[in-house]
Amino acid sequence: MIRGTMAKTQRIRDPLHDLIEFDIGKFDQFLWKLIDTREFQRLRRVKQLGFSELVYPGATHTRFAHSIGVFHTARQLVGLISSRIGEKFEQEKAEIALAASLVHDLGHGPFSHAFEEAIKLLNKDNARRNGEKGPPKLKKHEQWTSDIILGDTESAMLSDPVALISKKLYRSS
Repeated sequence: MIRGTMAKTQRIRDPLHDLIEFDIGKFDQFLWKLIDTREFQRLRRVKQLGFSELVYPGATHTRFAHSIGVFHTARQLVGLISSRIGEKFEQEKAEIALAASLVHDLGHGPFSHAFEEAIKLLNKDNARRNGEKGPPKLKKHEQWTSDIILGDTESAMLSDPVALISKKLYRSS
């Protein structure tokens, strides 16, 4: 949000969950800023279901839609837990879990599970041909996600874990 502008409710129309809203509260606006980063927007072009749509043309789903849906489901679960445990509910921990649910797939690449397996087999074969003991260790999408969150990226600027935990980012006045 640019200084001097009023926060406004943001909405995403989801084919499965219908309307997912991000209200004017600081935490929801912080999450909206995360969604608006280049790293998160890239997920619009990464397929969730790999090659499935070649067999089932209607099976199209992106990592972007998946991440938004996971966040929405996590938010519903947090609401249920909050209503059930009352005073013992820890809002700060819930917000960390919600932020994590939103960004959990930032490191995925195209066809990443299938691609990770194919590259592992290719590297194993190359190592065998070259007489090496074993293939080099490759990063999995979980490590790439961590690198994006902690690295020199738009998402990292917004989601420094220490600042998130201490609430400096979205609770500052």
